[in-house]
Amino acid sequence: MAGRVCPWWMAYTFDNPLRHFIHKPEKLLGPYVQKGMTVMDIGCGMGFFSLGMARLVGDSGRVLSVDIQQKMLDVLKKRARKAGVLNRIQLVKCEPGTISVEARVDFILCFWMVHEVPDSAAFFQQLRQHINQNGRVLIAEPNNHVSDADFEKTVRLVQESGFILADRPKISMSKAALFVAHTA
Repeated sequence: MAGRVCPWWMAYTFDNPLRHFIHKPEKLLGPYVQKGMTVMDIGCGMGFFSLGMARLVGDSGRVLSVDIQQKMLDVLKKRARKAGVLNRIQLVKCEPGTISVEARVDFILCFWMVHEVPDSAAFFQQLRQHINQNGRVLIAEPNNHVSDADFEKTVRLVQESGFILADRPKISMSKAALFVAHTA
């Protein structure tokens, strides 16, 4: 697993101010994240999307920023403090194979990280345990790392975990799918 995870120092190559020209967190996530929500950013890295979600949820909301690398969370904490949104973000260090969160959430973001998960089926079952009724999950994978066939396999595994495919949003440099928690 450790060899498959993006090292913290490499994150600076794509988690930098120039990325705002390609992925604008508030614009990309605005249709899904509202004030007062509790949301989760799994594989949050240095917080590119966590910071945007913290602005979207406002003071009454909460962002659970989950990563397996403490160095990523340390950088996120500094960035969140500087941005004035640290009070909205809960940093969660997890172990490989587990999300390590007790809370239920309204929205989960898995951006460019599912391909690093060793057991995707088990991971999606964990997502199902943490999502509220009618909650949504947005999964985006990088075009250059994940083939169309592999992404379609991911979509099937998410659906088999009890989610309904709701949309295929267009996200630059990515394959993406939005799911809604099935309400049985």
